[in-house]
Amino acid sequence: MTNRSRSFRVPDKPSLDGIEEKWVDVWDESGVYHFDRTRSRSEIYAIDTPPPTVSGSLHIGHVFSYTHTDTIARFQRMRGKSVFYPMGWDDNGLPTERRVQNYYGVRCDPSVAYDPDFTPPAKPDPKRQVPISRRNFIELCDRLTVEDEKVFEGIWRRLGLSVDWRYTYATIDDNSRAASQRAFLRNLARGEAYMAEAPTLWDVTFRTAVAQAELEDRERPSAYHKVAFHGAGAEPVVIETTRPELLPACVALVAHPDDERYRDLFGSTVRTPVFGVEVPVVAHRLADPEKGSGVAMICTFGDTTDVTWWRELQLPTRPVVGWDGRIVSEPPEAVAAAGGGDAYARLAGATVHTARERMVELLRESGDLLAEPSPITHPVKFYEKGDKPLEIVTTRQWYIRNGGRDTGVRDDLLARGRELNWYPDHMRSRYEHWVEGLNGDWLISRQRFFGVPFPVWYALDGEGNPDYDSPLLPAESRLPVDPSSDTPEGYTADQRGRPGGFTGDPDIMDTWATSSLTPQIAGGWERDPDLFERVFPMDLRPQGQDIIRTWLFATVVRSHFEHGSLPWHGTAVSGWILDPDRKKMSKSKGNVVTPIDLLEKYSSDAIRYWAASGRLGADTALDEGQMKVGRRLGIKILNASKFALSVAGEDTPADPEAVTEPLDRSMLATLADVVEDATTAFEGYDHTRALERVERFFWEFCDDYLELVKARAYDSASPAATSARAALLIALSALQRLFAPFVPFVADEVWSWWHEGSVHGEPWPGAEEFRSAAREGDPVVLASASEVLRMVRKAKSEAKLSMRAEIERVAVRGKDVNRVRLAGDDLAAAGRAARLDFEATDDTELQVEVSLPAAEADPR
Repeated sequence: MTNRSRSFRVPDKPSLDGIEEKWVDVWDESGVYHFDRTRSRSEIYAIDTPPPTVSGSLHIGHVFSYTHTDTIARFQRMRGKSVFYPMGWDDNGLPTERRVQNYYGVRCDPSVAYDPDFTPPAKPDPKRQVPISRRNFIELCDRLTVEDEKVFEGIWRRLGLSVDWRYTYATIDDNSRAASQRAFLRNLARGEAYMAEAPTLWDVTFRTAVAQAELEDRERPSAYHKVAFHGAGAEPVVIETTRPELLPACVALVAHPDDERYRDLFGSTVRTPVFGVEVPVVAHRLADPEKGSGVAMICTFGDTTDVTWWRELQLPTRPVVGWDGRIVSEPPEAVAAAGGGDAYARLAGATVHTARERMVELLRESGDLLAEPSPITHPVKFYEKGDKPLEIVTTRQWYIRNGGRDTGVRDDLLARGRELNWYPDHMRSRYEHWVEGLNGDWLISRQRFFGVPFPVWYALDGEGNPDYDSPLLPAESRLPVDPSSDTPEGYTADQRGRPGGFTGDPDIMDTWATSSLTPQIAGGWERDPDLFERVFPMDLRPQGQDIIRTWLFATVVRSHFEHGSLPWHGTAVSGWILDPDRKKMSKSKGNVVTPIDLLEKYSSDAIRYWAASGRLGADTALDEGQMKVGRRLGIKILNASKFALSVAGEDTPADPEAVTEPLDRSMLATLADVVEDATTAFEGYDHTRALERVERFFWEFCDDYLELVKARAYDSASPAATSARAALLIALSALQRLFAPFVPFVADEVWSWWHEGSVHGEPWPGAEEFRSAAREGDPVVLASASEVLRMVRKAKSEAKLSMRAEIERVAVRGKDVNRVRLAGDDLAAAGRAARLDFEATDDTELQVEVSLPAAEADPR
């Protein structure tokens, strides 16, 4: 318990106005949030802070979840920990590319030569983007992200995040690129990373591969087409498909092995309508007898089930959809051989949508469309950032094993999930469901431009073909490298792209392949071994529930392979932010709210109060009413602190020995319970419970205790005045520290009125110190006296009397009367009662009878 009182510097008119600007500068200059890296690991609390995507704008959901993390950081710092609380910027990948394209009116074209004097258009036109070289494009990405990071940092400082701004990183900087490439090379050396040519989920707009974790289902209108395949029998085999444009890609028909309707057909062949290609009828357990006619066509590739059938049944490949989402110009060999070339020519070059319409016309002409299309609505897979349905094309990509095809790895990663402490615990099930539902390894390569390149080259044979089986790899000491400009060992730059020379891998890593290494990047893995030893594994990963399947899982995968451990001891998962209609906020819905106007309107502490009122894992509505409550709380803390300091005076020591009166000791005993409850809540990562407990006590302290002791504290002739004044200062010190994690600006403001230094460098209150000060004080004394005072106020209010009106008599009876009696003088003064009478009974409830000047009140 602090006793370091100084001369008071209380302003005449305390205000929230300008408080953020004042304290942001003070905190920055004082270094109160600086991480002390000389401390041992047991004295450090390390946080793997989420790096926000700087290509977008901060929204209120960011404020919500980052505030949760900051309350934990502040609590741990006050508990004596040296808090490692860095900030990163996620600035590579597709979102940044899209922003640069729209902001500057350009698009990347790797075939364009580099222009060292390039200047973006003065008036960018997103519809007529200027093609520029990859190098020019990356330079613009770098330029814009630096500006975006400044804006983000300004908002985070305004919010009061207690980040150590000396420890920042960007997912595209040299350290991040080196760490990403090093981790990849080690994954490759251990066999955890590999290249494969295989069917790949593909976004035709961005022309890049997409991983399973980046998919989302969207309901889209479609139609079933009833189509006839002809075989040896008199009756055609009828299928129902939503994708007739893939008929030239058909390689088989499939039905369930137990479906009696088609058992005689298994092993036979049928001809595809229009194109006349002979395809087998096969059996597979994934065929659904209840769907459509019970028999389906297998195409290469319509969906992921097609991929499974194709792989397990060892069927041929007849791709017809290109990387641009259009039907390729040349028909599959089987189609051309069967005489279907002319029909195919009517589809070639068309988009998938147009090809579907043309295919329906071809089916009508051939008589194989047995009924008009039947409209339906069904879920279709999209890239989460894309606008068109995904296609499946065959590409060469890089993968990292994640248990999707290896039950041993899957079991290990499930065990890691059980080893991790989850706050709240039920979020663990989302992790487990994701891992158990994986159907393939993690695809980490992207066909984009701004990102971490794969540190790989390939030797070219005499005809200029790459040798993918023996990639050329750099030594770790060379990292980071860019294979598009750097050369592999043993080659010269003029051998690039020439037969007998080399070529660089053109792809970049998925942004999650870098973000999955944030503990390593922030912690200085292989770059600063001393720091890494002090902070890894980290204590906490805070994050949103929507990226458990991506960021959290991928980080566990990388740490499991590289370190044989979890990357952190626990994870705190925030809930969604809902709009006033209780709908999840998202950019796609257009209901996202940016925070700056709210911060300016209500104050940063008020927004933090609203955010801290939402529990981890629980959805919380955007509620400006709650922000108004937070603003009122901030103002009340200012005014109550000013009042308490003016009553106590500068000469009063905050000395527990000076607290002698039962009411004062009762208040401190109650405060001890509050401190204990708040501490327990914080230790269990329940910041909301801690705030609720502290806030409730504060309002009772203001409304009841201050009113009860005010007269005594002001009475310099009373020997009990010193007790009240000392108790006020002790409680004020505790409250300012208890509020510090939630409303840091107000807390430090009022602390500075009577202390040197920052409240954020002070120790968290301990329950035992207040129990010691209370010296067996009884919390019921304050609670009972407060209840009687409220009843007296109610009687005056109902009689339309001023709260300062004198009353003749207050009679109190009940079980706790003797406890009320201990505060009798304070109660009489606060209620302005000429006389107090007490009658002890066995009743459990207090009853109060108030004799007003004009008439007697009813018993209450």
